[in-house]
Amino acid sequence: MSNVTRNDVWELAKSRSNDLVKLASDLIRIPSENPVGTQRDVIDFVEKYLSDAGISYEEVSCNPDHPNVLAKMGSDEGFSVILNGHVDVVPAGDRSQWDYDPFGGEITDKRILGRGASDMKAGVAGLLFAMKVLKDSGADLKGNIRLHIVSDEESGSEYGTTWLCEQGYAEGANAAIIAEPTTNWTIESGQKGNLHIVFKSTGKSAHGSLGNYKGDNAILKLNKVLANIEMLTKIEGHYPKDLLQSLANSQMVAEKELDMKGIGNVINHVSANVGLISGGTRPNMVPDYCEATIDCRLPYGVDHEEIENTVKEMIKAAGVEGVEYELIWKSEANVTRDDSDIVQAIKKNAEAIWGITVYPAWQWACSDAREYRLKGVPTIQYGPSNTEGIHAPNENVDIEDVVNAGQIYVLSLCDLLGVK
Repeated sequence: MSNVTRNDVWELAKSRSNDLVKLASDLIRIPSENPVGTQRDVIDFVEKYLSDAGISYEEVSCNPDHPNVLAKMGSDEGFSVILNGHVDVVPAGDRSQWDYDPFGGEITDKRILGRGASDMKAGVAGLLFAMKVLKDSGADLKGNIRLHIVSDEESGSEYGTTWLCEQGYAEGANAAIIAEPTTNWTIESGQKGNLHIVFKSTGKSAHGSLGNYKGDNAILKLNKVLANIEMLTKIEGHYPKDLLQSLANSQMVAEKELDMKGIGNVINHVSANVGLISGGTRPNMVPDYCEATIDCRLPYGVDHEEIENTVKEMIKAAGVEGVEYELIWKSEANVTRDDSDIVQAIKKNAEAIWGITVYPAWQWACSDAREYRLKGVPTIQYGPSNTEGIHAPNENVDIEDVVNAGQIYVLSLCDLLGVK
């Protein structure tokens, strides 16, 4: 039995902070744009890092262009923690809008620069670093760490986390940490659901010169339905008493992060965006068909039936005929409760490292976390970032944020896996 203590592991992590910074820089320097690039080089890098650390791994995939790396260390018995991160990044885009090489991985006195710095190669570096530190420390783990590195998050996760969960790779896990970018004072512990509504309006064509008199304009007809979109956005979530404080915290976080009074309502109300619309053939023809797609984000407790009933009311209130709809269900709202082991571990250690209050809060969008939660795995997201640069030119991350995140991962794993 090892005599290595939690403090011993922490001291080892602190002594290797420069290694963590270099690891994040090295990952950024490997282009892994999705969907325009290749993931092979960055996956090879991850596999070599694990091999050099003495951590066995395997590569699995259903698409050779988007391989995934799995690794495991510790005991088959006890608490089981998944560490998840994606190594694909959005394209760098127009290089003239960057003040530096997006794949240079430049390290300044305070920051690491480049595409993926925040989303999320610094986070991936923190997870890999945490595993290596624990491995090198020789600490006894009363449980195991399961690494899931994926390469298809930015294009929808079909070949990444979604596929891994469908294949059973999350079975038996007691918690999951995803190193997606967050602020240092928030832990993402829940997300809204996602649903697409496709309205399809049919009319009758006629010559455009007679449009006020003949034909049945499918565009104008559908416009009357879309004018009732507030019927959707008035729908509120339904929360049990034990989630009301989490709801209040999440609304507070949303208002502070988005810097807009009243925007906290995005957490507990349906949001609806008419994102696509198409109709008509020529300007001089009355259109006989029009289609629109609404992206809906659903708060906790709002189900398929409630949305469908509201859609029917939208059409009825418009007073039109010939408008049909299709509901394309993506995911339900999902939460990890504040008293779960994973939330408490990350919160305790983030507050200790940063010296601030850290709030578990729900996200107004969605991510891979939903896949684990829908499998019953308590899941959080917490990772280093400067959020203003994500998916934009001049992406970067603070070195202090990267170093602290690495230590938070290490200490939280110690707490979850019984290293005292």
